[in-house]
Amino acid sequence: MAQISAALVKQLRDKTGAGMMDCKKALTETDGELEAAVDWLRKSGLAQAARKAGRTAAEGLIGMATAPGKAAMVEINAETDFVARNADFQAVVREVARIALDCEGDLERLSAASYPGTDRTVGEEITNLVGTIGENIQLRRTVVLSTPAGVVGDYIHMPTAEGLVRSARRSLERPAHELAMHIAAASPQAVSRDSLDQTMVERERGVLAEQARAEGKPENIIEKMIEGRLRKFFEEVVLLEQTWVIDGETRVKSVLESLAAVSDFVRYQLGEGIERESKDFAAEVAAQLGS
Repeated sequence: MAQISAALVKQLRDKTGAGMMDCKKALTETDGELEAAVDWLRKSGLAQAARKAGRTAAEGLIGMATAPGKAAMVEINAETDFVARNADFQAVVREVARIALDCEGDLERLSAASYPGTDRTVGEEITNLVGTIGENIQLRRTVVLSTPAGVVGDYIHMPTAEGLVRSARRSLERPAHELAMHIAAASPQAVSRDSLDQTMVERERGVLAEQARAEGKPENIIEKMIEGRLRKFFEEVVLLEQTWVIDGETRVKSVLESLAAVSDFVRYQLGEGIERESKDFAAEVAAQLGS
């Protein structure tokens, strides 16, 4: 067996952009032959995955899987919304969500979990999918909610905005589902005022105070105005104080007071927080045609 030097690994890495361990494995498999190692990486999809890894992936799908008293969500991103309609991509998202049920919201654990029907991990299966589909694909995040004595409701809205909600059990499957639907639509930031990030509250209080001063209001009136406007703010961001989207009239806390307490919720919005590239595709194509 040929000796695989660090310099040879670096040379292959510079040539393909693949990871160091992948390069070392490729050279080991090809007895140190550089060009054969390049071909090995290409056949494995690793060279292509590395080249595409720097491209923005903000589209894709959010997958969900449920079990008694438990539900998991995953977000897997791709570069374009066309991939979300790809049957292979959809199948991987469904399977990864199912695997996530046993990973307790740990992304590294999920990535290292075995992917059924293959000798690959979840992370390796996604890398393999990059080679098949031809886009940068990333397993971005995962979460699991569970409750031993209640229910976990779930809702999928065109698999781009999804909600999970955990609550106490009292024949709550339908209300929990409707509550998850409400969360996907209304995007609350916290269950109650007490659980809302107080930094957010103080920031909003400061903005409202400045707005009132800009309106020329006297200081003895400003505090009363702030409290009134904060109530409106809480109605927008606190789950229990929002208007129930099912009927457009009732407060969420009124809907739930005869049913159960909500202990937690999680809402995923596809691509949230990812800075998207703005491209002029017509110019790009023209440039390619003109080169």
